[in-house]
Amino acid sequence: MKAKIVLEDGKIFEGFSFGAPGERCGEIVFNTSMTGYQEILTDPSYKGQIVIMTYPLIGNYGINAEDIESKKIFLEGFVVKECSSIASNWRSSKTLASYLKENNILGVEGIDTRALTRHIRLKGAMKAIISTKDPDTKSLLKKVKASPGLVGIDLVKEVTSSKIQYWKKKGKHKVVVIDCGVKFNILRELAKRGCKVIVVPANTSSEKILEINPDAVLLSNGPGDPQALAYVVNTVKKLIGKMPIFGICLGHQVLGLALGGKTYKLKFGHHGANHPVKDLRTGKVYITTQNHGFCVDIKSLNKKDINTTHLNLNDNTSEGMRHRKLPIFSVQFHPEASAGPHEAKYLFDEFIKMMEI
Repeated sequence: MKAKIVLEDGKIFEGFSFGAPGERCGEIVFNTSMTGYQEILTDPSYKGQIVIMTYPLIGNYGINAEDIESKKIFLEGFVVKECSSIASNWRSSKTLASYLKENNILGVEGIDTRALTRHIRLKGAMKAIISTKDPDTKSLLKKVKASPGLVGIDLVKEVTSSKIQYWKKKGKHKVVVIDCGVKFNILRELAKRGCKVIVVPANTSSEKILEINPDAVLLSNGPGDPQALAYVVNTVKKLIGKMPIFGICLGHQVLGLALGGKTYKLKFGHHGANHPVKDLRTGKVYITTQNHGFCVDIKSLNKKDINTTHLNLNDNTSEGMRHRKLPIFSVQFHPEASAGPHEAKYLFDEFIKMMEI
């Protein structure tokens, strides 16, 4: 079945469907990871986005039950150069194509992903539409221009949990995770370190969180524009100074806003498992997993209270910060990896130490 991708600037790419049929709009972005497509598919942070994989062959090791990062696939569409018809791995239970069909997700192959990636790299991330049912370019262009995009849209409400849940019921330290679209591996890393892990919906009030009486709070990753999350920002403001706080990805941006800073949209975002980040405290460089389209404005933070701890070596954007007086810190990248390098997991150990002081 033929499939067409139309970008909001009128650029057209044609390929073939390997997932579910249909039509879907979203912001189109590229991911530079060579592996980890299953974790990417199930990362809630991709809600509202169409993901292009820059690596040319995707799907060769299939899909397994262990590598999912949330309850379902949240992204809008998946674009590859070639979807492997062979799934060869001892853990594999199904092919990538069958997995997308089961979850009603559009997949497109046969696209010149290098040309599409270069176009986004030069022009910036933009709205796009994938369709297997409407071949008319003018009609598709009209639809994509009318789609909402990401700016100012609250996508967290689409991915957050509906009720308070216990990931791990026993542990030395009680940690509340504010679920803005949390990846399972964040919860796994806390559990590994002996934490009792309680996941609460993103709209949970500060009063309710304080009733739980946690030793610390973790602000999770998630999709979309942090400026659309005034209710989460206000909750975090009320928790500052009450307990240690650790923010990851969107949680980093929410914390930045709660501390009086500003955020802005990046030209094409950071999506991949090979982004170099420098820890300014030690001078060490880590290769990190990243997935964000917005960023904290370093200059907007009060330097008397906030210290920049990590910097992206590709574009010098904010990758981490720490409060000078309070037990509060955050990073823009994903220390839990999944998929990607594991070398930044030391940050979970730092979080544990904050609870033990």
